Amino acid sequence: MTVGRTLAPVTVSLPVADRMAAYTFYRDGLGLAAVGKLAEDGVPEPLRFVVNDGLRLMLIPADGFDWITGDHTVAGPGHSECVLAVPVGAEREVDEMLARAVRAGARTVSEPDHRPWGYAGAFADPDGHLWLIQAEQGEGGERAD
Repeated sequence: MTVGRTLAPVTVSLPVADRMAAYTFYRDGLGLAAVGKLAEDGVPEPLRFVVNDGLRLMLIPADGFDWITGDHTVAGPGHSECVLAVPVGAEREVDEMLARAVRAGARTVSEPDHRPWGYAGAFADPDGHLWLIQAEQGEGGERAD
């Protein structure tokens, strides 16, 4: 049996229009911890958050994002190239996380509901990036998957 190597932590980079707004949203709306030295504007540079032990989120000003993408066209506002899915422990946590994100400036894309794959809801962050929040457990404590 061949064991592949582990690539951790992985960093997902997303373009943002406003560093301070993105910093405030991810700190207050999702409760994520920013890492790094603070720049003169009071926002860490580079702007990174710890999502979990294996995942970091880096938010890069949209006008500087082409240093990564080169000649590849980035999806414009209102178009998504990926969905960031986050598991939470229970259905009530889906509702709570979505509500917290909306209070911080997100837009609800799909209300929390029972779907064929489990209880989930989705929001778009202030820059339009899609986040799916899905319960790992149903109301009775059983696994949702």
